[in-house]
Order: sequence, then C-alpha cells, then structure tokens
Amino acid sequence: MSINKSNKAARGTVQCENTNLNLLKANDFVAEIIRKEMAKTNTLLINITSSAGSGKTTLMQKTAEKLKDKINLAVMVGDIDTERDADRIRETGIQALQIVTRGICHLEAQMVHQVLDQFDLENIDVLFIENVGNLVCPSSFDLGEDYRVTLMATTEGDDKPKKYPKMFLTSDLMLVSKADLLPYLPFSVEAVTKDALEINHELDVLQISALKDEGIDEWCEWLLDKMEQKQQGQSMMANV
Repeated sequence: MSINKSNKAARGTVQCENTNLNLLKANDFVAEIIRKEMAKTNTLLINITSSAGSGKTTLMQKTAEKLKDKINLAVMVGDIDTERDADRIRETGIQALQIVTRGICHLEAQMVHQVLDQFDLENIDVLFIENVGNLVCPSSFDLGEDYRVTLMATTEGDDKPKKYPKMFLTSDLMLVSKADLLPYLPFSVEAVTKDALEINHELDVLQISALKDEGIDEWCEWLLDKMEQKQQGQSMMANV
C-alpha cells in the first residue's frame, strides 16, 4: 500500500545546508577576539591536538617540569568528562583548568573565551589548550591559537596523516610521540613524515618520548623560540 507523502515541512524544521558554515563563521569571530586578547598580554597560545591516548597530558607534565622555573605556563584542558588530566598537570605546580564538554568532541572558541578570565594572562608566557582527543572535529575550529601542534603516536599506526588530512594541513608542528616504542611497533617515522609533508610542506616534525625524556629539550627549544618571536614582534609593534 503506497502512502502519499506530505510536501509540507514538519513544524519546527529549518533548512540546514549552511548551518556548519555559519557555525564556523561564528567560531572564527570569537577566535579573533581571543587572538587580540593574547596579543595584548604577549601570551603565546598553543593548541595541542591528537587522538585520544597519544600522550598530550604526559607531554604537558614533562613540559611543565622542564620550563616552569624559566617561564610562566598554564594549561586549559578539554575533555568529555572528569578533571583527571587537569589534576595530573596541577601536580607539577602549574595552573590547569578543565573544560568538561559533556559529549562534545572538540573545543570551540566560545568555550575557550568563557574561561580566559580564570587566567592571569599578564603573568602567563605560554598558555596551552589541550584539546579533546580527536583527529577530526578539532581540525575545523580555530581557537585563536598562535600555533597548532598535533601529536602522532607510534601506537596509532603511521597512516593517519592521509586518513585525517585536515588536522595535519592546519597544524604547524607534528610531534611523533611515544618514540621509545618504535623498536616494538610496525611504525615508520619516515613514512608518516613523508605523508604529513605531502599534505603540508611547511609542517615541522619532531620525534619525542615524554616518558623517556627523548626530544623534549628540542620541543622546549621550539616553544621558547616561538615565545621569543611573539614577544619581539609585540615589542616592535609597540615601538612603531
């Protein structure tokens, strides 16, 4: 038995073809506000992205241990639930604030902006955003960061850049993490680097192991260099 379908729109429905575009435009507007606020205080803003379990929090802990006596650091942590990651980072002695997304698979600029007043930005040299573990959704959302850093763990397999190209296209640095496991895994640093650079030829690449303290000094040097560049740029602008 055939049923005649109504050609009337259901009550309360809207056409959604441009919803994602409008959402991203609104996000970009807030991201620019964040970027201007960071410029006022010379604070370097770093967006840390990766799949879940790639070692973002361990990297934040190790970074704090290495640099907290040299510069002022703070971390904003995004996660679907619990404050476990922020608690781990606080144990190093630096400020960490958890944003619990309650199911949202990424952070958005308005989430970041809402909690910025919880940080004394005048006295923070580098503010990290540890994004929700996901290589898909976070790639589309500008958070006002100066740089986006993506961890590529050896435990994930070396095929991820071509499978999730937008994340690597929008990143400035790829950290091949958990490098201490390379002897035990079918993971090629050469292959993952080749694929990533084919997507984004301007991408920097470092190999690290936060647990074994391998490559962490190079990572910290990269951070300090970017921090100095921003501060010098701001100083030059102030003298214009």
